Amino acid sequence: MSLIAVYGAGFAQGSVFVLIPSLGKILTAPPYSFTSSSYGILYLPEIAGAVLGALGSGILHSKYGAKGVFRLGIIANFLAMILLTSAAFSKGHSAYIFILAETLFLGIGFGFTLAAINPYAEALSPNHAAEAITILNGLIGGATAVSPLVLHTVSAWNWGLWPAFLAVLLMLLLLFPLPSLKRQINAAGFWDRKLFLIFTAVLIYAVCEGTYGSWANVYVTSIKKGSAYQGAIALSAFWGFMTVFRFIFAFVSDRLISQRTLYLFSSLGIGACFFILPYCSSPVILIAVFSLAGACCSIYYPFSMSYGLGVYPDKQTQLAGLLVAGLMIGEGIGSFAPGPLQSFLPLSRIYLASSLWVIPLFFLARSISRESAAK
Repeated sequence: MSLIAVYGAGFAQGSVFVLIPSLGKILTAPPYSFTSSSYGILYLPEIAGAVLGALGSGILHSKYGAKGVFRLGIIANFLAMILLTSAAFSKGHSAYIFILAETLFLGIGFGFTLAAINPYAEALSPNHAAEAITILNGLIGGATAVSPLVLHTVSAWNWGLWPAFLAVLLMLLLLFPLPSLKRQINAAGFWDRKLFLIFTAVLIYAVCEGTYGSWANVYVTSIKKGSAYQGAIALSAFWGFMTVFRFIFAFVSDRLISQRTLYLFSSLGIGACFFILPYCSSPVILIAVFSLAGACCSIYYPFSMSYGLGVYPDKQTQLAGLLVAGLMIGEGIGSFAPGPLQSFLPLSRIYLASSLWVIPLFFLARSISRESAAK
């Protein structure tokens, strides 16, 4: 039953996380008519909420334990879905205010929930921590792949039906028991060179993931003139291939290809896809490249998390909270920045410039994996 709570929370978190990017075409069209800048601003409260939730998870863990952190995350996500459902039945400024509040609660929920469930996943399979964390994040990615398609389907009636269903699902998760964690020392002040490298790697990776995921729909439909369905498919393909390859790489034997090699090639692939996208015109090819980008993004974050949890076994909730904060700050930057930047550069040029992220991603992965092996 603990598996249902942990992995069910992962599925729910992935489903709710991708809803605003999935609504890109709807929100930029009548009756909402959000501009690129106003759409990008929607992600700012999410950054603030995620940082608050992730960094606060360590403090709350010392008072209420990991179970308390988990439950607060579920409740925050529930409130986010109620607000988003309300936006579906509103127009204009009211809808915008509802969605701004939704992204704040979503960020808080994301920060709390991921800070709790990553150590829980390791506790469920302590002898295979990297595989367990990769599978959990694969399930989160799977939900982000399915959620846009469900949202697109129910939008024929009202797109608010899907967030309403997710609100009910989130409440049901509170009925299931959680696994026990080994004692953790929630000590402050454990920043050192290794943690700085891991945090920075997660932050930069998340900027890339946010730039891919949050603008895939808009890029295919508004920039490359694809249909709304093709935009939804591109977004789902990105998250879907991320999921599939997380499961594949979780079970690849080190004798076939080492975890470190996969980690390094992941960074190279992320940069290569950014470089290729501006030269693609066909929606089919665009979908294929976003699929490849998802595959390349699949393991960089879970492997970084796994290395971090291995280095700091007595501070796992705090460590996970810090890395989730880095993830959400980066996601927010990658989601927000392309909006106002389009006043100066087209989105194609922004994608092309983003290929330069390959340089720090590669060297950070090389340093983190080398130091972890030497530990």
